[in-house]
Amino acid sequence: MWTEGKVIQRIDWNDELFSLRIKAEIDPFVAGQFIKLSEIRGDKRIARAYSLVNPPNTEYLEILAIKVEDGLLSPNLHLLQAGDSIEVSTAAAGFMVLEEVPPAKHLWLIGTGTGIGPFFSMLETSEPWERFEKIVLVYGVRKAKDIAYQELVDKYLYEQADKFVFQATVTREDCVGALRARIPAALEADQLEDAVGLSFNAQDSQVIMCGNPQMITDAQSILENKGLKKNLRRKPGQVTVERYW
Repeated sequence: MWTEGKVIQRIDWNDELFSLRIKAEIDPFVAGQFIKLSEIRGDKRIARAYSLVNPPNTEYLEILAIKVEDGLLSPNLHLLQAGDSIEVSTAAAGFMVLEEVPPAKHLWLIGTGTGIGPFFSMLETSEPWERFEKIVLVYGVRKAKDIAYQELVDKYLYEQADKFVFQATVTREDCVGALRARIPAALEADQLEDAVGLSFNAQDSQVIMCGNPQMITDAQSILENKGLKKNLRRKPGQVTVERYW
């Protein structure tokens, strides 16, 4: 089912990375889920999934997207301005939600690019702060200008100083406070653990990863060597994933 959404605001993080706030009536959703945006071209509906950045019970939907030159939908989304319309799925979907994550002391949220979006939806609710002693947000980007929502990161660092740890990884330039490494390489060399002062282990750690599929495949393999298994409903583990594209 589809409904018409109205863009009420856009935020440009850089020339390609942007967020859209959309007013649309959809069914209730859970933090971490995604919706689909679409447009009709001729007799075809072109639809793509976008994770929600906003928490439940907000007055608008927010998505984080990047313009892909040969993408089917993102170039047109990048043109949208306040007042423009876009078709929105009425039902959100996805199982990358905290209720599917077993109890642990430490929650690692590891995302690349736009895959960071659903973590902010989770962090804007009370659940992670009530359930976990430490929350580590790892944000992998190419360049420093690709980091979005720094104001939310700063808010958590201030309001949850005893619980929240932020670590950026930047691959194409040196950046103060960031590791210059791809996430799998930083995991394999124990750079992430050293940087944040926590170690991965099956007893204390739960990991949610979202974003680049190759990053997830490589990181999963490394985490498995550290004793962390994929989290499945039929067989609970420590690593929950959602691959983009």
